[in-house]
Amino acid sequence: MLLHLAVARTLYNGDTIFYAVSFILLMWIVKVLAWKPVTKMMQDRSDKISDDIDNAEKSRKDAAAMAEERKAALAGSRVEAQTIVKDAKENGQQQREQIVTQAQTDAQSLKDKAQKDIAQEREDALASARNDVADLSVEIASKLLQRELKADDQKALIDSYIEGLGEQHES
Repeated sequence: MLLHLAVARTLYNGDTIFYAVSFILLMWIVKVLAWKPVTKMMQDRSDKISDDIDNAEKSRKDAAAMAEERKAALAGSRVEAQTIVKDAKENGQQQREQIVTQAQTDAQSLKDKAQKDIAQEREDALASARNDVADLSVEIASKLLQRELKADDQKALIDSYIEGLGEQHES
């Protein structure tokens, strides 16, 4: 029986050596054929994840910077819009004042011209009336000298002369 145990033990040691050599050989094959590609793939994946994290952080910072720029631009736009509105109001007020002043000046000019025209027309009418009265006086005097007038004749003569004046002014 002992012999059997001794044979079994040597086989057991032989199997162990075979398994150890097979394991070492398998590890060497895995290292040569699979370990380098797997580690390269894992390193590439690690680098990609690291780059993605860095890009995400950069994008977040860029987005924050752009948001601040937009806020500043919006504030600048509001100030500019307020300035434009203020300038437009001031320009409108100035134009309104100019228009009112120009209208007042034009009205005063028209009023002055109308007064001058009225004065000229009055002077013309007075001159015409003087001429008419002078002509009437001369005509009456000449007719009086030609004949002696009675009250009815004198009234008829004045009426006919006044009708003659009316016809002259109408034409």
